[in-house]
Amino acid sequence: MVREEGIRLIEETRIIAIVRGVEEQHIAGVAQALLDGGVKVMEITLNTPGAESMITKLQQQFGDQMYIGAGTVLDVEDAKKACQAGASYLVTPNMDEDVIRYSVEQGAPIFPGAMTPTEIVKAWKAGATAVKIFPGASLGIGYLKELQGPLSHIPMVAVGGVTEDNIAQFLQIGCYAVGIGGSLVNLKEIANGNYEWVRDKASRLTASIRSQG
Repeated sequence: MVREEGIRLIEETRIIAIVRGVEEQHIAGVAQALLDGGVKVMEITLNTPGAESMITKLQQQFGDQMYIGAGTVLDVEDAKKACQAGASYLVTPNMDEDVIRYSVEQGAPIFPGAMTPTEIVKAWKAGATAVKIFPGASLGIGYLKELQGPLSHIPMVAVGGVTEDNIAQFLQIGCYAVGIGGSLVNLKEIANGNYEWVRDKASRLTASIRSQG
């Protein structure tokens, strides 16, 4: 999927599914469940065993329908591995300007993690596509709302603590998108082959967004 189409999918669906710790045998089932539930953007974290192989396979099978990237990219070496595996975009938990610059050079969107206003502005100036506010669950929705005052020109992705009950709030205060991990990609249900659980959760999340008009 080309960059412009992928960015459009993020702006349209507003959800990035964070896939961490899923076994490779289940990854296609998870991707299909997310897609069926209306979540068309997913990242495979690099600390998931077999992550690079999974990214490559997902691109082959779902690359024309989903925007597939790599998460937990910690340094330039990780970024190179992710790009070589076929990741369409990169997500980091930390603010590393070298990784951001590398991603920009490769033409890959990047969503670096940042916590403070200083980190957020530095990430944006370095070339971030949008900045991931992390750890979002600890900081809370009030913190994100306060950031929107002076930094509303910087697209922000809320990660941590997002549920179907509060997802609309995150978007209402101005978040560009949200990242959702374990509460959507439930490892216990997936291990049991219950992909319908993931599909139904994805459907409820996307319904919550659509209800906002």
